[in-house]
Amino acid sequence: MAHALTRFFAPRSVAFIGATEDLGKFGGRCMRQLIDFGYGGAIYPINPKRDQVFGQRCYPSLAALPEAPDHVGIVLPGPAVVGALVECGGRGVPFATVFSAGFGEQGTEAGRAAQAQLVATARAHGIRFMGPNCNGLINFTDSFALTSTGAITGGALRPAGDVAVVSQSGGAGQVNTMWRAQEAGLGISVQVSCGNDADLDLLDYVEFAVEHPQTKVVLVLAERIASGARLRQVAARAAARRKPIVMIKFGRTEAGSRAAASHTGAITGADAVFEAAARQLGLLRVEDCPELYEAAMLLRQGRHPAGTGVAALSISGGNLVLLAETGAGLGLHFPGYTAETTAKLQPLLPGFTGTANPTDLSAGAIGAKDLFGQATRLIRDDPGVDTMVPVLTIAPAADIRATCALAAESAKPMPVLWSGKCSDDAGITPAALVAAGHAVYRDPLPCLRAVALAARHAAFLRRFAEPAAPRPAGMDQARAATLLRAERFTEVEARALLACYGLHGPAEALVADAAAAQRAAAGMGGAVALKVASPDLPHKTEAGAVKLGLLGEAAVAAGYAEVLANARAYRPDARLEGVLVQEMVTGGQEMLLGITQDATFGPVLAVGFGGILVEVLKDVAFRLPPVSPAEAEAMLRELRLFPLLQGVRGAPASDLPALVAAICRFSWLAADLGEAPFEVEVNPLIVLPQGRGVRVVDALVVRRGQSVIGAD
Repeated sequence: MAHALTRFFAPRSVAFIGATEDLGKFGGRCMRQLIDFGYGGAIYPINPKRDQVFGQRCYPSLAALPEAPDHVGIVLPGPAVVGALVECGGRGVPFATVFSAGFGEQGTEAGRAAQAQLVATARAHGIRFMGPNCNGLINFTDSFALTSTGAITGGALRPAGDVAVVSQSGGAGQVNTMWRAQEAGLGISVQVSCGNDADLDLLDYVEFAVEHPQTKVVLVLAERIASGARLRQVAARAAARRKPIVMIKFGRTEAGSRAAASHTGAITGADAVFEAAARQLGLLRVEDCPELYEAAMLLRQGRHPAGTGVAALSISGGNLVLLAETGAGLGLHFPGYTAETTAKLQPLLPGFTGTANPTDLSAGAIGAKDLFGQATRLIRDDPGVDTMVPVLTIAPAADIRATCALAAESAKPMPVLWSGKCSDDAGITPAALVAAGHAVYRDPLPCLRAVALAARHAAFLRRFAEPAAPRPAGMDQARAATLLRAERFTEVEARALLACYGLHGPAEALVADAAAAQRAAAGMGGAVALKVASPDLPHKTEAGAVKLGLLGEAAVAAGYAEVLANARAYRPDARLEGVLVQEMVTGGQEMLLGITQDATFGPVLAVGFGGILVEVLKDVAFRLPPVSPAEAEAMLRELRLFPLLQGVRGAPASDLPALVAAICRFSWLAADLGEAPFEVEVNPLIVLPQGRGVRVVDALVVRRGQSVIGAD
C-alpha cells in the first residue's frame, strides 16, 4: 500500500470537483491552496457553471478533461458524492479525496448507510479514497496540497522536512501539531487529515510515511485504530527501518472515548490494553500535541542512547536541580562520573565547585575560554553517560554555536536546554537552531520527556533485534482445537484445554457418587475440595456448590451430599454432571492469567494477582500474545504487588521461573485462538515456593455471546 499511494500523494495531474473562486467556500480555499502551494502538475477545476477558476481553465465534467487525473478532490453536497465517484470510475481515476460531510461521523443509521454506499461505489470502480469528512493532505516534499487549511496560507513558505504528521482530525493535526512544529523550527515532509477513514485509513497513511524516504519520524493523532493486526504490521515495518512513531491515542478516559465516537463515528478499545500494546510494539505514546513535535526534535537525529543515564552541565545550579528532579519522575537517572572523568574535570572547575552529576560550573566559569566546551566533551564521553544535556541561559553567539557544534558531532543524544537568549545576535533563536537540525528545548520537562522517549525507543529496538522466542515444546494444538468445538465448557473441559498447553492443576477426579468421591480423596492423600460440575452453574461458590479443605471419609461423604443439595436448591433445572474431587493446594501465591478479546487487537493476555485482589486493586498487566520469557517477566514487574512474589516479611519467594513459563505457554493459547470468540481465565493459578512449580486451581472458558461457563 505504501508504494501504491505514491500517486495519491504526488499525482501527475489533479482535478477538483466543486471548484470555485469564492474563498468563503471550502472548494475555493482548496483551489487557492493547491495553486499557491507550487504544485507543478496539471490542475483541472471542474464546475459546469464556470469557464475559469483563479485563471485556470474550468471544465464541466471529468469526461471533458484531456486526460484521466491521478487524484480527484470532491467538494459536493453529500448525496452528490456517489455520482462523482461513478464519474471518476468512468475515467479510470485511481484516487479521490472526499471532503464532503454528512456520513458516518453523524452517528446515525442514515449516515452510516450513506458512507457504506460510498465505499461500495468506490470498490465497484477500482477507486481508493480519503475521507469523507476530512481536510485532505499536504506533501511538502513534492509541493502538493489538497486541503483548505489556513496553516499554509500564502504558499509553500516552509521548507520540506523530515517529520510526517498523520491525523484523523483537521485542526489538531494541521494547526496544533504541524503548524506549531514548523513554528518551533521543524520541517514537515507530509501531513494528512483523513477524517472518517471509510476506505483508506489512518494506518495506510502511517505506512506510507514509514516508507517515505524523506521522513525520519512519524507523528500520529489517532481517534481510532481500525485493525490491531495491521497496527502490529506497520509498527514492525517502522522498527525495521528504525523510524520512531510518536502517537496520541484519544480515548484515555470515558469522556474522551465519547468525544471520539461523536467526532468521527469511532469505537475505541480499552485504553489500558492500547497502552500496553503501544509499549510492546515500540509506539511512543504521549498525551498532548506539543509532546509530539518536541519528541521529534531529538528522535529525528537517529541517535540511540544505550540506557537512561543522563548528564547535565550548566552555570545555573537552579536549572540543574530542576533537571535532576524532573528526570527522576521520568525514569531517568544521573550517574556519578568515573574516576578518570572526575580527575580530568577537576583542573577545569573553579575551586569551590564539585564534580557531581549534574555538574554546576557556577558563575565563576563565565568568560573562561572554552571551559564549558571542554567540560562538556569530558562529561559526554564518560562511559556511564548515555545522553548529555548542556544547559545554556543567556550566552554569546560563539558559545551557543560551539555547544551546538559539539551536539552535532556527538554519537550520543545531546539535546540543548536553552532557557534564555543570545546576548549578541538576535538572529540566533531556538527555532533557527532546530531548523538547522539541532534539538533545542526551552524548559527541562519537554527536554527530558524527549530524552526518556529516545531511551525507551532505543531499548525497544534492541529487543526488536533479538530472535523471536520459539513456541514452547509439548503443546497439543490439534487436541485444543477439538476441545474448542464443544458447545459448553465446564471446569473439566477448561482444564483439559489448558493441559494441551502444559498447564496442569492438582490431582482431580470427576465422580458420580459419594463412595467414588471417598475413594478419589483417599488416593490424593490429603485434604480435598469438592465442586459440582455443571454447565448451568457458572458461579458455583454463590450456589454453595463448593466445599474446601475436606479431610477423611465422613467429611467427604457429607460434603458430597451438601454440594449437590445446594446446587439443586439454587437452580433446580441445572444439569449436574457429577462432582469434581480436587486435591487442595496450599502455601502459594494466587495469580490470575486471562485471555480477553479486545475490540481493536483481538486476543489480549492479562496477568495479575488472583482471587479478590484483581477486582479490588485492578493490578493487571496486558500484552499482545505470544510473549517471550523476558516479556512475561516484565509483565510481572509492572505489577504493584510484584514484591509479594519475591517474598516479604519472612514469606518464601515464589517459583518465578515456573510462573514465567506458565505465562508464556498461556500466551500461546491466546495466540492460537486468534479471532475465535473465546475468553479464558485461570483464577487462581497457585504459584508455589521456589522449585515447586505452579498449579491451575480454577479455570474458565467463555464463548463470547454465551453466559459464563466454568467459573467458580
